[in-house]
Amino acid sequence: MNRATLSLAAAVTALAAVTGFAALTTPGADSGTAAAAKAPTRLPVERSSLLCPAPSNSEVAETVYTSFTPAGGARGAGAGTGEAGRAELKPSAATSDATTADPGKANTPKKAPAADKPVLTLTQPGRPVSAEADGGDAPALVGAASGRLAPGWTTQQTTKVPAGGGRGMLGVSCTAPDTDFWFPGASTVAQRADYVHLTNPDDTATVVDIELFGPGGALKSQVTDGVTVPARSDVPVLLSTLTADPAAEDVTVHVTTRSGRVGAVVRSADEKLGSDWLAASADPAGSLVLPGIPADATSVRLVAYAPGEDDAELSIRLAGPTGTITPAAAESLHVKSGMTAAVDLQDVTRGEAGSLLLTPLRKGRATPVVAALRVVRGKGDDQELAFIPATGPVGERATVADNRAKGTTLSLTAPAEDAEVKVTASAGTEGGTPATTTYKIKSGTTLAVTPPVPAGLKGSYALTVETVSGGPVHAARTLAEPDDGLPMFTVQTLADDRGTVEVPVAGQDLSVLDD
Repeated sequence: MNRATLSLAAAVTALAAVTGFAALTTPGADSGTAAAAKAPTRLPVERSSLLCPAPSNSEVAETVYTSFTPAGGARGAGAGTGEAGRAELKPSAATSDATTADPGKANTPKKAPAADKPVLTLTQPGRPVSAEADGGDAPALVGAASGRLAPGWTTQQTTKVPAGGGRGMLGVSCTAPDTDFWFPGASTVAQRADYVHLTNPDDTATVVDIELFGPGGALKSQVTDGVTVPARSDVPVLLSTLTADPAAEDVTVHVTTRSGRVGAVVRSADEKLGSDWLAASADPAGSLVLPGIPADATSVRLVAYAPGEDDAELSIRLAGPTGTITPAAAESLHVKSGMTAAVDLQDVTRGEAGSLLLTPLRKGRATPVVAALRVVRGKGDDQELAFIPATGPVGERATVADNRAKGTTLSLTAPAEDAEVKVTASAGTEGGTPATTTYKIKSGTTLAVTPPVPAGLKGSYALTVETVSGGPVHAARTLAEPDDGLPMFTVQTLADDRGTVEVPVAGQDLSVLDD
């Protein structure tokens, strides 16, 4: 019995050591003389990691990093350790040259920045901090947050390239390291230059496999040994160099690691439509939500992929301000197993902001898929693109940083039930008083609003969305900043910040171990 008690306690301690995410609460001596397992509890995470890709290779690029942790700790959890903590983002040890990267070898770095000097340091919750970088030599960033700064920590990277082949407004929420990513919506055509950026946060090299799937299935790979990503480095790989198959307009990219973990995101540049980041889709699921299509979108293209053994028959619906409709351009989409399918929805919003809802065409026949939208604003030579991947609900809380006094739109979608959310605008990076507004969203609709702005705002601010009641809510933030006639914009989806984690609680009376 004593041996079993020790094993349980050791297992719980090992869980904390491996995850590094949560503190464990040990009952006091008055909890009894026998070990007793208790129901799991939710505790604040105590350490978070984020990775930001190298922002651009353009010499005229202007990048802003904004880092933020919500005030008040994690909802539904105890106070945790109460440690103040610290959140820092530092340059990766090396960044490979995107123009010469050889995907089959360990890549030679183009520069080795001062990795020990933080680019951005956050020391208190509730107030964002920002930093700037200019030119094409800005490195990828590797960061960690601890203590009170870990739950809900987020960083936004926003880059503006006013001219050249990569011109546009590129935005991405820096990602947590993982082992598996799906990117529907990429391309290998000559007009597009799509790079998948792989950032390794750890002290040992890792090998990454990249699979490409077009309309006819898997594209034959020219890389048999995987892509080696050196320790604490960023490797951008041009997708068109990975295959000798004919170019495909619509490609799904699957990134997996053989060992270790990476951050992954795709930077897409179109000769006519500008450039932006394509973030990973939500995990494969039978129903998906793609929130935040701008009201003035002139072209919307849906790309989906079915990774399983079964074909998917998807019903396509648009959730607008007053309800859900079936787009005239396409009522459904057939996605063959292992193949990428796409459909042009044209100007599906017709002047009203909306969100796309994908559900099984036949009840009881839900086939998991991943999906993303390519959205275009403007006409003729003055066009700009952005991507909207499928995303999960905001859950208890989700945050997006780097919002501006002008040009920020928040889209909230309740696909199944009425819901209510609380939206908090933080203090500004250089001053301002937080503001809060509550919104009600009717089932099957999208509410697009100009969010609250902090009183006396100076600089940029963060938006935090919390579910108050009702069904799940999906959200996206659009940041628009016209430049010389170009409708530059970027869209970031908001997902649950997972500021808490469920851990087992073990009770133990050490006195029973005495001889």
